[in-house]
Amino acid sequence: MMADSRAVAAADEIERDRFSGDDLGLDERKTLVQKHKEEDEAIFFPVIHGWGTDGHLTVCRIAQSRLSEAAAEAVKKLLPETAENDLGSVCSWADQVKFRYRWSSPLHYIDTPDDLCTYQYNRDCKDENGEKGRCVAGAINNYTTQLLTYNSAASQAEYNLTEALLFLSHYMGDIHQVWDANIIETAEERLYDSNVDDLIDAIQQNITTEWVDLVKRWETCSANKTTCPDIYASEGIKAACDWAYKGASEGSTLEDDYFDSRLPIVNLRLAQGGVRLAATLNRIFG
Repeated sequence: MMADSRAVAAADEIERDRFSGDDLGLDERKTLVQKHKEEDEAIFFPVIHGWGTDGHLTVCRIAQSRLSEAAAEAVKKLLPETAENDLGSVCSWADQVKFRYRWSSPLHYIDTPDDLCTYQYNRDCKDENGEKGRCVAGAINNYTTQLLTYNSAASQAEYNLTEALLFLSHYMGDIHQVWDANIIETAEERLYDSNVDDLIDAIQQNITTEWVDLVKRWETCSANKTTCPDIYASEGIKAACDWAYKGASEGSTLEDDYFDSRLPIVNLRLAQGGVRLAATLNRIFG
């Protein structure tokens, strides 16, 4: 599975908005109408984060640096004033509100069969109650659809587009996750003097040099779709099988060779997440 469902499972009584329709695939997206009128202050609880705060910060900082003028202006308008136009500063908001918005917990991951290294939307994108579309891929589709109403006069009454932006930005990080935050934190300590900005700069440099010929392919969506979470999810499952789980048994101590061989994959996935979030927001806002 892409993330440990046990770490992000909802409480017994999950409060959630309902998806309408029987099929929430990429070709037949339905919107999840959310009308939360609760206070702005979030209640913080200790939770297990996938990429961790710095991983999500990295994805969002990379993305914001690649926005078109129109997208940058829209993001600036939608961000809360306290963010001071820094998308990265609120990129972990979706983790912080999981216990307040309990319906959102299953939207952080995809639970694929343990014995398979493949992902299929209709088989795998559902919550523990079997409700289709309630996984990170479905959530990316949903919040993309909401944000596409940005220039609609009725959108503000129907959706909270600030929350839609924060959810989409976070889930784009989640769907590119292969490991938990440990490798990122270890890399910061060993290579960047615990400075996340230096880690981000190193990945940004790779995007413009080592990976420059790959960026166009990362950005592109098939059939002119706005976003392609099924592709991102399939890549993540394959990377997990090829790299994350290979040579590591449950409860074992991971040695330096494991860290050194896996860190480039982590950096690649962080870069892909940032590039694709930017490309998605650029397509949304023009």
